[in-house]
Amino acid sequence: METHPEKKMGISEKPRERALRERKTVKDITLILLAAGSSSRFDLPVKKQWLYQGDRPLWSRVAEAFDLTGNFARIIVTAEAGEREYMARFADYTFVTGGSSRQESLGNALNEVETPWVLVSDVARCCPDRTLLKRILARKGESECVVPALKAVDTVYYGNAPANRDEIRLIQTPQLSRTETLRRALKEAEEFTDESSAIHALGEKVLLVEGSERAHKLTRKEDLKRLDCLIPPSKERFTGFGLDIHAFEAGKEMKLGGVTIDAPMGFKAHSDGDVAIHALIDALLGAAGMGDIGEHFPDTDPRWRGADSMELLNAVLKRIRDVGLEPRHADLTILAQTPRLGSYKERIRRTLAAALGLPPVRVNIKATTAEKMGFVGRKEGVTVHAVATLGIYDWSHAL
Repeated sequence: METHPEKKMGISEKPRERALRERKTVKDITLILLAAGSSSRFDLPVKKQWLYQGDRPLWSRVAEAFDLTGNFARIIVTAEAGEREYMARFADYTFVTGGSSRQESLGNALNEVETPWVLVSDVARCCPDRTLLKRILARKGESECVVPALKAVDTVYYGNAPANRDEIRLIQTPQLSRTETLRRALKEAEEFTDESSAIHALGEKVLLVEGSERAHKLTRKEDLKRLDCLIPPSKERFTGFGLDIHAFEAGKEMKLGGVTIDAPMGFKAHSDGDVAIHALIDALLGAAGMGDIGEHFPDTDPRWRGADSMELLNAVLKRIRDVGLEPRHADLTILAQTPRLGSYKERIRRTLAAALGLPPVRVNIKATTAEKMGFVGRKEGVTVHAVATLGIYDWSHAL
């Protein structure tokens, strides 16, 4: 006899039958990986999502672990506004700018979801457990939200009084939710700490499944000792090259390498025109794979008019350190027919070394003339070549 599965979609369909039908749908789940946090409680100079695992940042390794299961139609990663384009250079996922809270970031990502189901995980749950994932996906369709949870094993107090620990559950991620239900839940004014809380507040059913000790959350640096999936960062180094040229401008103060030079002219530029720092910035950005100085500080933006180039360098260094990299070495060659720079080289070296957080021996400054050739030789301006090397921040030393 011919069967008509569509007839089972009515209100009389049993939850178990509905679940079995929905599980047969191929790749009807989108993964959202929340990686836009500020890591304010982490107490390390690098955000936890950017702790390198081998040669790639943590968020990339976590996304790959989920991707390799083959369960997802699409993977969406939330990112800090200034890091979204940079993240996209690591992997071919969908990247969405996060918000000021976890809930806002999730809402932004949900705008990109087209599948009926969505699995949400925090990058801080950085040891994805395939067995746990199977337990969650096996119950898809039996409720609006499927959530892993651990039983409390210690005595629990609520306020100043002991609570019945048999009724306590410690909720984890990833959490599987029906997409439209989660969208409705997040429209509520209240701020929720996870998806299950929001969906429960709607009066919808939340199904708890056995959680996993491996899904421990990376919140503080001490948690690094508990996570056996983490691997030390690679010792690989990255080299970038920078070049900048500026013409002279009479009557303007000359800054070179963060040092004021005694000269009757400065540099014609949108900012203070410190050609040495500009070349160094491009070298650092090149080593990090972050583009060039014009992308970060365009000369069409009035915010950078007359800007102190040392402040621009500090901003770039913060961006680089935030994503798990740090300076190791810099070498600059200054081509100037005038002014004579021999007496300034050591001051420039020490000024830049302090900015980079390096001992002076790791920063080298060379100055030469152009033998009276070209625009430099005609005393019309200065050009600087810079090479910089970055290494990966070794978080294992913090254990």
